Amino acid sequence: MLSLVTMEILLRAKCFQRLASPGSIRALHKDYRTATPQNFSNYESMKQDFKLEIPEYFNFAKDVLDQWTSMEKAGKRPSNPAFWWINGCGEEVRWSFEELGSLSRKFANILTEACALQKGDRVIVILPRIPEWWLANVACLRTGTVFIPGTTQLTQKDILYRLQSSKAKCIITSDVLAPAVDAVAAKCENLHSKLIVSQNSREGWENLKEMMKFWLDLIPSDVMWNTSDTGWAKSAWSSVFSPWIQGACVFAHYLPRFEPTSILQTLSNFPITVFCSAPTAYRMLIQDMTSCKFKSLKHCVSAGEPINPEVTEQWRNKTGLDIYEGYGQTETVLICGNFKGMKIKPGSMGKPSPAFDVKILDVNGNVLPPGQEGDIGIQALPNRPFGLFTHYVNDPSKTASTLRGNFYITGDRGYMDEDGYLWFVARSDDIILSSGYRIGPFEVESALMEHPSVAESAVVSSPDPIRGEVVKAFIVLNPDYKSHDQERLKKEIQEHVKKTTAPYKYPRKVGILENYSCFLMNILFNEHSSQTRYNKCSKLN
Repeated sequence: MLSLVTMEILLRAKCFQRLASPGSIRALHKDYRTATPQNFSNYESMKQDFKLEIPEYFNFAKDVLDQWTSMEKAGKRPSNPAFWWINGCGEEVRWSFEELGSLSRKFANILTEACALQKGDRVIVILPRIPEWWLANVACLRTGTVFIPGTTQLTQKDILYRLQSSKAKCIITSDVLAPAVDAVAAKCENLHSKLIVSQNSREGWENLKEMMKFWLDLIPSDVMWNTSDTGWAKSAWSSVFSPWIQGACVFAHYLPRFEPTSILQTLSNFPITVFCSAPTAYRMLIQDMTSCKFKSLKHCVSAGEPINPEVTEQWRNKTGLDIYEGYGQTETVLICGNFKGMKIKPGSMGKPSPAFDVKILDVNGNVLPPGQEGDIGIQALPNRPFGLFTHYVNDPSKTASTLRGNFYITGDRGYMDEDGYLWFVARSDDIILSSGYRIGPFEVESALMEHPSVAESAVVSSPDPIRGEVVKAFIVLNPDYKSHDQERLKKEIQEHVKKTTAPYKYPRKVGILENYSCFLMNILFNEHSSQTRYNKCSKLN
């Protein structure tokens, strides 16, 4: 039985490797039409003419948002709002740039006066897609405090880690997570201000409701909708900075969870011109699309994980619009992308952003020729590019580990073709990319080991047609649990992980193995497992 299982998994691994090879991806190339850019003529001229003017002093709220307020008052900007929020239940919020400025100043006064925060102090913000999240963003910009976003799926342990490691002096959240904050606040010596967004008061908290009342190619008349979780850097890029730099309207939908039907209805019923979402979202949307008509939509972008060429083709067939994939990180913003005016090669991440010099490198930091797989890197020395992060807080060794020679190493592997297009191959570490979420195996393994039935555990990535990848756990049971109903036990273990760590990290696939030898063989030959993980797991014996 062991040999049959091993052969099956090995065959699947080999098939995946073949699908991931450069030759098989090139076979999917088709000629796609090119869209006309609004802010530049073509990619080549954009890259050649690109030059950043970096002022000595700059504040996004004052130098960008307030300038749009002035243009708005002078009648030099279209009449669409700066911010437009809906919750699907009939409630709407619309702010002009002037109203955004006024409200964000009131919020800023709360931070500096009521909370006594100073420039450089850190503020953790864990809120869903509600207007206060955007106000907190701009208020932090105005006051020079550091905005640290967190997803609403964080657990008590996650919140404690973030409060302690960041030394945040203030936290802003909703009544859903306030109890988790209260449970750990005594362990966070720097935390002295707690702000809650709620209709109800809570002891020990100040209530905000009572204290106040190029890739995207945007222009001021655009209405931009980005569906990213408010805890991710992508929300900063595409729900705050990029659209408001261009004077466009930021559209937001509360949506506690992803609902394809609601997304499609919103795209049909509201004048959204630019839509940004993760590949998983597009995969789910094309399954529900029948007769949807998007009268205003003219530009679609995607990021967070690789998108399948089949998905882009189906979306194009149903909407008449291409999906412009981009690739970046929290540390870098946009590294490369498919820009308007460029030929799209399905499956490719496009060409380098004009802000970065991107190369494919070998283990010694040498630049590899076209077609050869290596590590994706950005020239960081002798002149570190503006837009690349400076360092990890309180972790100089991790910061140093990102440099190889003169290059910043992204941690992703890929290759560049003869036309200068970049292609993603895999992570060089064990990080799992599922529905745009980055999941570390060790945390999931630790949660599994806390369940009394688990003797050994290892977590790997497994391909999934909707989410791209999902978490797959292999476990060996303790002797006392080997006679239990395995399907029921799998569900119990999954629920345990959901409660122990953030719910999006739980293993959607669970394999219960008979013995340790079978355990190691499955890890070695699993679809996305690496030799590093096998070596690590072999030490568990």
